[in-house]
Amino acid sequence: MAHNQVIASEKGKFVISLDFEINWGVRDQQTLAQYGPNLLGVRQAVPAMLALFAEYKLRVTWATVGLLFFANKREMLAHLPTVRPEYADPKLSPYLALDAVGEDEASDPYHFGLSLIEQIRRTPGQEMATHTFCHYYCLERGQTPEAFRHDLQAAQRIATEQGLELRSLVFPRNQHNSSYLSICQELGITSYRGNEASWIYKERNEEEQTLYKRGARLLDAYVNLSGHNCHAMSDIARSFPYNIPASRFLRPWSGRMKVLEGLRLKRILSGMEHAARHGLVFHLWWHPHNFGANLPENMAVLQRIAEHYQHLQTAYGMESLSMRDIADRLQLQQSLPA
Repeated sequence: MAHNQVIASEKGKFVISLDFEINWGVRDQQTLAQYGPNLLGVRQAVPAMLALFAEYKLRVTWATVGLLFFANKREMLAHLPTVRPEYADPKLSPYLALDAVGEDEASDPYHFGLSLIEQIRRTPGQEMATHTFCHYYCLERGQTPEAFRHDLQAAQRIATEQGLELRSLVFPRNQHNSSYLSICQELGITSYRGNEASWIYKERNEEEQTLYKRGARLLDAYVNLSGHNCHAMSDIARSFPYNIPASRFLRPWSGRMKVLEGLRLKRILSGMEHAARHGLVFHLWWHPHNFGANLPENMAVLQRIAEHYQHLQTAYGMESLSMRDIADRLQLQQSLPA
């Protein structure tokens, strides 16, 4: 068989989704003193990533926390949902920490992101999606379907006011809750990012996270423990909203793990190649704040990934698609008469 012959009639698909949250996604785990430099670094990381996505014509889904959409605190407070999660662990709720939020993006770059959202919107091929309104934890004790519905409605409301339509969702902390998919569908969501199939990645709340499972996930970044985690479009089409599962988390570059960098990159590139050769979907994800430190090193890794995508596009016809692109294509196929 010729090296560049695809082993499937379907072309491979390369999906990237980003969990865009700044401090709303880490506030219950790290202090600004600990992680603030990474969060401030998002201001350089987002334009750098957008420039690379534009150069390589990469279509990317930005799953964005709704609280980032505001120009100032007054506007933010006016848009809060009336029903809010009442977690058993109160520190999980950002609503109890709103006193710490500054007046606007200039004075508080950790909690406002409108100027970055505008840069994303101006870049061709970028999809604005939702990471819920308040970085809502769908598996933590105390949260309810009603609170989740109000949260998602709040996210849709501010997006609509800004002329956006949110169709894709990423569950914060990957706490995928299948009983909430009907609410997602009701509120216009057509796809979400499910977790990798391996037991290592099974959705769980913070109390259920163990060092053993965290260690296995770390090892899996360098050594193939869980497989390539690629998926056929026909499998994604089986349920709605469409589950476009994660294939690989792009871990941030680490000086401590520098000797293993080649393994980490190879793990991603070989997964992409597997998808391209077999007509499958490879879904890579990370957070902009992962690039907030060591930006040159992280961008060099991303450039290698983009160059590999370009090679796979030439060799196998691989396509770059956002989550919404995949959902739109499947909806169109399923609406066509057989």
